[in-house]
Amino acid sequence: MEWETVIGLEVHVQLATKTKIFSGASTAYGAAPNTQACAIDLAMPGTLPVANEAAFRYAVMFGLAVHAEIGKRSVFERKNYFYPDLPKGYQTTQLAEPIVGPGYVDLELSEGRTKRVRIHHAHLEEDAGKSLHEDYHGMSGIDLNRAGTPLIEVVTEPDMRSAEEAVAFAKKLHNIATSLEICDGDMSQGSMRFDVNISVRPKGQETLGTRTETKNLNSFRFMEEAIALEVERQIDVLEDGGKIVQETRLYNGETKVARSMRTKEDSDDYRYFPCPDLLPVILDDQYINEVRQQMPELPEARRERFVADYGLTEYDATQLTAERAVADYFEATVKACGEAKLAANWIMADLSAYLNKEELSITQSKVTPIQLAGLITRLTDGTLSSKIAKQVFEAMTLGEGDADTIIEARGLKQVSDTGALEKLVDEVIANNTKQVDNYRSADEAKRPKMLGFFVGQIMKASKGQANPQAVNDILKKKLEG
Repeated sequence: MEWETVIGLEVHVQLATKTKIFSGASTAYGAAPNTQACAIDLAMPGTLPVANEAAFRYAVMFGLAVHAEIGKRSVFERKNYFYPDLPKGYQTTQLAEPIVGPGYVDLELSEGRTKRVRIHHAHLEEDAGKSLHEDYHGMSGIDLNRAGTPLIEVVTEPDMRSAEEAVAFAKKLHNIATSLEICDGDMSQGSMRFDVNISVRPKGQETLGTRTETKNLNSFRFMEEAIALEVERQIDVLEDGGKIVQETRLYNGETKVARSMRTKEDSDDYRYFPCPDLLPVILDDQYINEVRQQMPELPEARRERFVADYGLTEYDATQLTAERAVADYFEATVKACGEAKLAANWIMADLSAYLNKEELSITQSKVTPIQLAGLITRLTDGTLSSKIAKQVFEAMTLGEGDADTIIEARGLKQVSDTGALEKLVDEVIANNTKQVDNYRSADEAKRPKMLGFFVGQIMKASKGQANPQAVNDILKKKLEG
C-alpha cells in the first residue's frame, strides 16, 4: 500500500523582550538558577500580572509578516496542569481569542516547487521553567528563570506532506523571526522549539489518520530524523494490523531513539478558563499601522533588493537571504570590497563548504566578512590567482590572520612581472621541443587545449604563483611568433 504523510507543526518562538510577559523580571540568558523569577512569576498571593506591550508589538509584527489577520481583541486564559517546573499550577496563554489569526507562509522547495502552508493562528503565552536531571543523582533540579518568558506559539494547518516541507517551513519561520528581530533564533538554548504532529493515511484517502506529537525538537536535523523515524514506525504498525495510539512522544537526537511520553491530552483536560487577573487587550488600526511602519526588512524584500541593487541572480539572492545571518555577512563583505558577485560565489561555495565540514554556523566562522573582503580585493587586483586564493582562504580558516598577513608570511604573491614570466615561458618551451612542434603544426581548433599543457608546466614551476592571464598572452606570442 502507498502511504501519505500528513504533518502539522506547533512552533514556540521565544520573544526577545528585555523583561517577562507579565512582570519586570529580566529575560537575560545565563544568570544563576532561580535568580530571575520574581513573586509575580511564581504567582505569590497578592501579586497581579501586567501585560508587556513589547510582547504584543512583536506578535503583531509576526502576524503582519505571515499575512495573517491581527486579533484586535485578544484574551488570556489559564491552562491548568501540574508539573514541577510550572510554579503557578497553570500557564497563562490564549485559546479562544488569540493575537494572530489565520495566515500563510509560501515555501520554495527542491526542483523549483512551491508550497503554501496555512497558519491556523499564533497566540501569546508564558514559558514554564526548566527541569534539570543530569547532575542530581535520581532527583531533578528546577530552574525557574525561564518561567514567565514571553512566547508566541505558531500553530499550522496539517498542510505538509514530507520532512522536506516541514523543515523548509521551520527554516522559513526561523528566518522571518530573526529578520524581524523578535527572536534571537538560538535553538540550542530553546529560543525556538518545534512540536511535530504526524499521521499517515492510505494515498488518496481524505480522512486524516490518528496523529502523534513529537515534542521539543530544537534543530532542523533532529526534526528531519524524528519525522522519518515516526513515519516508518506508524506505517509498520498499520501494515502489521495494529492501531496508532494518540500520544505525545520524545526524540533523543543524540541516541536517535524515540519513545512514548504520555497519552495525548485534549483541550478539555486542561480546564481552560479566562484569566481573572488580566483584562482583554484591545488593539486599534492606528497601533497596528504604527507597528507595520516599524518593521525591519523581511526576507522576500531583501531578496528582491539583492537582485536589484547587487545584480545577483534570483537563485543567488534566494540562497543568500534564506538565513538572516548569511544575508548580513554578505552585505558586510560587499560593503568592504564592492564585489557582489565574487562575494556571493565565495560565501555559497568555499565558506559554506568550510562551515558544513566544521559544523559551524556563519556567526561562528573564523573568517570574518572583512577578512573575506580583503581576500576578494587581492584576487581582483591581481595579487592572487584563483588557485592561491583558495590556499589563503584555508589559512584564514585556521586562524592565520587576514589575506595580506598570510600572503606575506607564506610568500604567495602572484607573479605578474613580464620579465620573470618570460623567463619561465622560455624555459618551458626549451624543455618541451616536441610539444612545441606539435602545437605549431596543429589545427587552430586544437591549439587551445594543447596550450593547457604549457600553462600547467609554468604554473608548476612557479608553484602556482604565475599570473595565468599574463602566462597565456606570453605563451601565445612566443609559440605562434
